[in-house]
Amino acid sequence: MRFSKTNNLKLAVIGIAVFALAGFAWTGGLAPRVDNTLVGTLGDSGLDREAVSIAAFNETAKVFFSARCANCHPAGDTPTQGDEMTPHTQGVTRGKDGRGVYGMKCTTCHQNENLDGPHLPPGTTKDWHMPPAPHKMPFQGLTAGQLCRNFKDPKQNGGFKTAKEAMEHVHKRDALVMWAWEPGNGRSVPPMSFEQFDAKVKEWVDNGAACPE
Repeated sequence: MRFSKTNNLKLAVIGIAVFALAGFAWTGGLAPRVDNTLVGTLGDSGLDREAVSIAAFNETAKVFFSARCANCHPAGDTPTQGDEMTPHTQGVTRGKDGRGVYGMKCTTCHQNENLDGPHLPPGTTKDWHMPPAPHKMPFQGLTAGQLCRNFKDPKQNGGFKTAKEAMEHVHKRDALVMWAWEPGNGRSVPPMSFEQFDAKVKEWVDNGAACPE
């Protein structure tokens, strides 16, 4: 088969084009690309944030359900005491403002600091009290999901409109909250440090304050 000069020229042009396309593909021009924008935002998807938020709350719940916190957040109107969370002696009850009733006020026994000795009442520089009757905020007897939803419900959380507002007393290191990590007299402490707890509360809120089932 004989080729004319015209045919040779056409073949040369085609050859150059083929090599050019091959080089373009080699440098990534035609190679399959991963959308970096998509990859960058995948970890920020609503589903992932929800999972992170739920996991964070499940960790904080371990603190809320510990004796140091739950003793003053009972299901009924009688606080519990000790690591065993037994009903408070002397028939102590909540009272309308959460500070006890009549001659059985919380601060009658709970002073501004721990009394040194076994079985003696603890105390802090802030008056000892339970949540008031209109917003009892129980921890005992609830699941993590129920507690989480209560924290976000203004009818349950003391009138705070958002989960972030409801958690402000944690971030501000409220004296009663901080006492839980320095309870004295051999009492157990929550299962994580306050700094870890505070970080998990923030992680829960910042990722949407999602709740477990």
